[in-house]
Amino acid sequence: MTIISSVEELKAVYGEVTEASIAKVTTFLTPAYRRMIEMSPFVALATVGPEGLDCSPRGDRGAVVRVADENTLALPDWRGNNRIDSLLNIVRDPRVALMFLIPGSNSVMRINGRAVVSVAPDLLASFEMEGRHPRSVVVVTIDEAYFQCARAVMRAELWNAERQIEPTDLPSPGDMLKAAKADFDRDSYDREWPARAAKTMW
Repeated sequence: MTIISSVEELKAVYGEVTEASIAKVTTFLTPAYRRMIEMSPFVALATVGPEGLDCSPRGDRGAVVRVADENTLALPDWRGNNRIDSLLNIVRDPRVALMFLIPGSNSVMRINGRAVVSVAPDLLASFEMEGRHPRSVVVVTIDEAYFQCARAVMRAELWNAERQIEPTDLPSPGDMLKAAKADFDRDSYDREWPARAAKTMW
């Protein structure tokens, strides 16, 4: 196996960066970037902390984040598994990266910035959904905003309905838990999960 071990070697393999790849990067949301982000119901949130890295999927009904202004995003933290890996990282290291997917679009939006975890009552109340509120909101200050080349989504045919995988062709959550812990009650977990999720969506 031949391993690249220097920046110079790596750049020699890939060559020069294209003009568009540099021109697309801004330090704020342009009107076009804002429109893209406001149309996204899904974002992957990447964080870093003393124990390592974390990348967490976040989804919402409608826009997954609220655009407060051209430099600020607000991401409500809805119900989950209470591991709070992302939040633990943010309170110790504010660096974050976000990748937004928009159903039907091959373009992907990316944000790099710094975040804080807010529990301001008025902010929590502003995100009310079906009578419930998030327990915290991640507020992101934007350092970089740009769109990603569409080739990855195009290669994956991510939005091609004919390429969708049937859930029955995949391991269930219970299957995966049992593989990690041999005495886990797979059948009860899979049977009870849909109703539990429906009751704890927000």
